[in-house]
Amino acid sequence: MTSAARFRQLLEGPELVFLMEAHDGLSARIAEVEGFEAIWASGFSVSTALGLRDNEEASWSQLLFVVECMVEAASIPVLVDGDTGHGNFNTARRFLRRAEQLGAAGVCFEDKVFPKLNSFVGDDHDLVDVDEFCGKIEACKAAQEDESFCVVARTEALIAGRGLDEALERAEAYRQAGADAIFIHSRQRDAREVTAFARAWAGRLPVVIAPTTYAGTPADVFRRNRISAVIWGNQSMRAAVTAMRRACREIHVRETASCVDVDLAPLDEVFELLRYDELAESERRFASPDRYAAVRSGR
Repeated sequence: MTSAARFRQLLEGPELVFLMEAHDGLSARIAEVEGFEAIWASGFSVSTALGLRDNEEASWSQLLFVVECMVEAASIPVLVDGDTGHGNFNTARRFLRRAEQLGAAGVCFEDKVFPKLNSFVGDDHDLVDVDEFCGKIEACKAAQEDESFCVVARTEALIAGRGLDEALERAEAYRQAGADAIFIHSRQRDAREVTAFARAWAGRLPVVIAPTTYAGTPADVFRRNRISAVIWGNQSMRAAVTAMRRACREIHVRETASCVDVDLAPLDEVFELLRYDELAESERRFASPDRYAAVRSGR
């Protein structure tokens, strides 16, 4: 079963699935080890890790290089945040093709004008025309090779203050254009907007959410409202920022690293995460100086 097929099975299955954000190979590996079934390759988090803003400043080739690292580091499916597709239908389908070639399970595109701005910054969030975005979805579905590969259509209608009715209208148009799931985004402090959407949507396609501002909502609320997937969209990156700043601050002030040892992962833990034991075993198997001597002697 391909990664895309496994992700589709999760997305369309009866259980609520949780995706953890990753921004590099290490965070992807940690997400897998800690029990998540799929990864969200967050545009915001990857851009942040590159020292760039979530305004499509990072090129799509830069983002997909990081996705390649994630796919290599973890064996669970990776859903890629494709932002607006970095332009028109053609750049979007090129992005999709490359993501699929790298082993990603799906791509999510949002219906904002290129270049988009992070949904939690400011109040000016312009949406593209519905027909234009539908054409982008159709082009992407026509471009994919694995029929299980998922195109998730993300509507920012609620972020842009357009209301529930327009969110539903856009989602239905995207469904008819071939989208495999709908990502409904909100920055309200509670889940009422997204649960209202999910109830009105009535299961026409899987519904995906990212409860960044309403993270305290119990998961059973999402289950009762027939939401299929929850994306923890930036928590790993934000945790890393806090930890790195604390370590740098303490080391700079105290001029010693001993003061932060209690907060640092032991080196053995890092080696375990990245499977240094497998490398050692492979070296014994494939790079032993006695290997070829044994072969020549017939042993």
